[in-house]
Formats: sequence, C-alpha cells, structure tokens
Amino acid sequence: MDGDVAVGVKRGSDELNMYGSSPSSMTANGSDSKKQRLDESPPSRVLHIRKLPNEVSETEVIALGLPFGKVTNILMLKGKNQAFLELGTEEAAITMVNYYTAVTPQVRNTPVFIQYSNHKELKTDSALNQRAQAVLQAVSAVQDGSSPSSGQGVLDLNPPPSPVLRIIIDNMFYPVTLDVLQQIFSKFGTVMKIITFTKNNQFQALLQFSDPVNAQQAKLSLDGQNIYNSCCTLRIDFSKLVNLNVKYNNDKSRDYTRPDLPTGDGESTNKDHSLLGKYISNYLALHRVYGDVQRVKILYNKKDSALIQLSDGNQAQLAMSHLNGQKVFGKVMRVTLSKHQTVALPREGLDDQLLTKDFSGSPLHRFKKPGSKNFQNIFPPSATLHLSNIRDGVGEDDLRLLFSNTGGTVKAFKFFQDRKMALIQMSSVEEAIQALMDLHNYDMGGNHHLKVSFSKSTI
Repeated sequence: MDGDVAVGVKRGSDELNMYGSSPSSMTANGSDSKKQRLDESPPSRVLHIRKLPNEVSETEVIALGLPFGKVTNILMLKGKNQAFLELGTEEAAITMVNYYTAVTPQVRNTPVFIQYSNHKELKTDSALNQRAQAVLQAVSAVQDGSSPSSGQGVLDLNPPPSPVLRIIIDNMFYPVTLDVLQQIFSKFGTVMKIITFTKNNQFQALLQFSDPVNAQQAKLSLDGQNIYNSCCTLRIDFSKLVNLNVKYNNDKSRDYTRPDLPTGDGESTNKDHSLLGKYISNYLALHRVYGDVQRVKILYNKKDSALIQLSDGNQAQLAMSHLNGQKVFGKVMRVTLSKHQTVALPREGLDDQLLTKDFSGSPLHRFKKPGSKNFQNIFPPSATLHLSNIRDGVGEDDLRLLFSNTGGTVKAFKFFQDRKMALIQMSSVEEAIQALMDLHNYDMGGNHHLKVSFSKSTI
C-alpha cells in the first residue's frame, strides 16, 4: 500500500488547533511528559495517537487497533506526526487503551502515545472519507487474503495468530540476505529468529517477532512491497508455527536471543557452560523415550560424558540396549551401566552446579502410571518418527520445514486420519535421533507440545 496516501483530512482549522496544546485526555501509557487531567477525559471510540515516527503509513497506525476489534475510520496528520483512529465500539477503544497502559505501544520501534479523543466520532469530507474506507478495505483484504468488497469498510479481525511470519520473495533479481530481512522487519518490533530456505526454486524465510502484534504490523505494512526498485517483492503470511527452532547462527539462520549458538561449520557445541543447558536437554529428550529421567549430570572434566539417572534399573537397561552404539552429534555414543546408584546434587556455589539438573518433579514423565500404553510404544531408534499432539491447523509443509531445520532431510510424511498424529521419515537414523532431541516437547502454541518418538512403522 502506498504510504503517501493522504487519508481523511479534517474539516476546518478549529478542529485541528485544539490538539496543538495538551488535550484534557487520558494517556494510554502514562509516560508522556505533558500533564494530563484524568478526571475530564471520558472514554471515546476515537483515539488520538501522537509522536508517530516520520513517514509512518496508514496501515501501521491501523495495525495498532486491529487486535481489539473493528476499525471504522482513520485520520492522518502527517505534518504533526499524529493520527486519529476510530474503533467500532467504545468498549474496543477502552480495551485498547487499557492494554497499552501496561504495554508501551510502538510503531517502528518508536514509543507512541495513545489517548481518548475529545471527539465521539471522526467527521471527514465525504470524498476523502471514501478514500479512508478504501484504505481500511484494502488492509482487510491483505489480512484475510480476499478481494476488497463493496460493502462498508470496517475491520472485524481476530488477534494475530502467531509471532512468526512466512515470507516469500518474488522477482528476486538481486540477492536478499538474512541481514537485509532483519533490517527491514526490525522497524516493526524485536526480531528474535530468522530461518531462510529455498522451496520450489523460490527464496523463503520464517521470521519470528517477540510479539504477534509486531508481526501483524509488519505484515500489513510490507506485504506486496518491493525491497529493491521493481523487484524482490515481499509476499507475507502468518506461519502456523509459533516458535522457531534455530540450531545455528550463520548466513542461513539466526537466533538473536542466542549469540552463543555454533555456526554449524564444525564448531563444537560444548565449549562453554552457556551451551550445557542445550546439551543436557538433548540427553534428556533422547533418554525420555525409554524411561522417566530423574537427574542428568554432565561430567566436570569430561564435558562429552554424562550420568543419567532413570526411575529404575529396567528403564536404564532398556535405554542402554537401544542407545549404545547410536551416532549422536557425529560421534558413536557409548552407553553403559554406572557404578553410581544415584546422581548426587552439587552443593550450592560449586563450579559444577550448572552441570547437574533435577527432573524428578517433571510433569513430562511418560511411565509413571503402571500399565500405561506408553510401555507398548518403546522401539529402538529408527529413521521414522511418530509425532503426536499436533496442533489444529498445522500442516504437512509446516512439519516438514520444522524437521528439515534440524539439519536432516525429510524423505516421507504421512498424517493419521485425525491429523493429530503423523509419521515422518528422515534420511537416516542419526538424523531422526537429532530431530527427536531438538523437537520432542516443542511448543506449538495453544498448550500443545509436540511429542516425538521412534516408530516401528515405515512410510
């Protein structure tokens, strides 16, 4: 959408000048330097937004109100870095103000100020008001993938479903790098993770914001825009995934919250304590297939070795028989019974305190109930994995991408009839082991954690 469209110019200077000084209204975030008289500011469905960044677009302002209900009108005062936003109901406006009282509203990473307007509705010239409605309709069409209708230009949109955007680059005549994407999208909020890949000979990316609202603002403002003149067109939609699993920080993927991640070019993942939490998690996920892990201890002087305590000797024997000799992190894993009966917890303040974790109270134990059907689904490592607890709406492409990003190749995939379970086949047992360690208990959003186990079936 053209950011230079002038939408809804107010009639008469008297209506504009009243906002040249501090209005008697309530500020949503309360951090404005101007004095506010709270007792003279009744709620209104028209909100006054101030201190907007230069060259802000209508879509970015509209996006502030989208999660809270219908947006029925907008007025941009670009020379004053201000705007007015009219919501469908006063209740929606109250909800929006209350939300932004606790969470500072931002546009392009710039804090803005939102307050109730003295007006109960926006009155604009009829011709220009039609253009405002056209902008709102176009935003609505971008949001739901439909064509603008000829009806009333109002938005009735659900809150953004995910902080993760799926980005496709059309007409890519010039290279688009991960750093270019980060620079473009960070104007709308904190970019946490990016994964780039090629599918059907087309450059694509998954990009995760810290907040779904930021993802929605970026989508509304950037979808259909060109990165470079007349080429590299952005096609943006929400991903069904709500959290990205990034293994390496390199030119293909980046986790900006984890600068300690390896580059994937042979760099060791156990050079310092900052990576030991991930190391313990990997051991934990793998052994949980065969029993309830109580404690894990990485050896202080031998960081590639660990003691793992399971609930009983039978579970330990099962884990040893199935895992000994398997390849993990490119090395053959040796699993033997230890002379120690338990893993002792370290005393407070010792250097090895971070190397030991206690999981005895974990809610993820699968074998606590005698006779549980989980005892019937214990199989040796195989290239085929069984997936369960798949969230509604997550499709084959989403899961293939998720598992491909663990460093392996997905050879085959098959949903069960209810689509809450599936089989996925990697190209080797080693790749399947790595995928299980990375993605078992992966957060799919909506209280759904993906369950991954080895399967005896083939696809």
